[in-house]
Amino acid sequence: MAVLTSSPSPPPQAYLKISKHHHPAVSAVASAKFPISLSRPASLRLLTLCSQLSNHQTEAPPITRVDKSSLNVSEASSEAELWAAACLRVRTFYDFNERTFGIEDHKKYLAEREFEALKERVAGQRKGFRRVSCINATLPLSTVLCVSHDLSNSCKFSHKGEDRIVVGTLDLNQCISLPDEITGMKPEGIGADFARAYISNVCVAKELQRNGLGYELIAKSKMIAEDWGISDLYVHVAVDNEPAKNLYIKSGFIFESDEPAWQARFLDRPRRLLLWAGLPITYEL
Repeated sequence: MAVLTSSPSPPPQAYLKISKHHHPAVSAVASAKFPISLSRPASLRLLTLCSQLSNHQTEAPPITRVDKSSLNVSEASSEAELWAAACLRVRTFYDFNERTFGIEDHKKYLAEREFEALKERVAGQRKGFRRVSCINATLPLSTVLCVSHDLSNSCKFSHKGEDRIVVGTLDLNQCISLPDEITGMKPEGIGADFARAYISNVCVAKELQRNGLGYELIAKSKMIAEDWGISDLYVHVAVDNEPAKNLYIKSGFIFESDEPAWQARFLDRPRRLLLWAGLPITYEL
C-alpha cells in the first residue's frame, strides 16, 4: 500500500517504524527510522513503542464474503467521509502494538495528519496537483458490523441519514508527477499537465480483502479519469508485491519503467515499478 502523505515524527527516546507506502498503491513493505523529535504532544512523547509497517505479503486470512449489492463506489462527498478514509489508511498501512501506552492517541494523531493533508489535496490547495479526488468503497454499517466491530467503529460516517463504512479507498491525482516517485512519460510534450494522472494510496480493509473491492476502486477511478479528460493513467507498485501487480495487470495496466536502485536505497524502500494504462478519450465537435 501507499505510505501516508503525512508521516509522523517519532516520540523521543524511541524510533518510529512506519510503512514506506506513500503514493504507490498496494506497494510492498519497508521500514524507516526517523530522527528523534521533541516537538510532540506530551502523550506522544511518552509513547515507547511505535507503529510498524503493515506487511501485506503475509499469509492471507480466510476470505469473508460480503453482500456487495449495497456497495457504493464514488468520490468522497463530505469531510466526515474523508475522515473515515483517513482512518482506514492508518488502520491498513500500520501495524500497532495495542498494549502500548498512548497508542490510541498515536492512531488519532496519524489519522488527523492524513485527514488534513487529504483535505488540502482534494480542495486543490496542494502545489503541483491540478486536481485530486478521494474515491471510496462503502458499505452499510449493518453489513460490516457482523464482520468487524473495530472496522465499523473506526471508519464510520453518515450519508443522507444512513451510517456507512469506508472499506476501501484510493486517490486519483491529476498532475505531472508525484513526489519521490517515477514520472510517467505519456503524453509527451503539451498536454502532460492535464492529460496525465496517477492512482495512489490504494487500500482495502484487511477483513474484506479478496472480495474484488480493489477492482471496483480501480474501475471507478478510470471512469472519473476519463471524465477529467485523462488519456494516460499511472500507478506505482513495489517490485516484489505480486498481489498488487496482479490487480493492476488484470485491470489493464502494463509496465512502463522501473525505479533506479540508487533512488530506492536513498529513500529506504523497495524498488518501484511504474505501470501505465491508456484511456479512451472522445472529443465533442
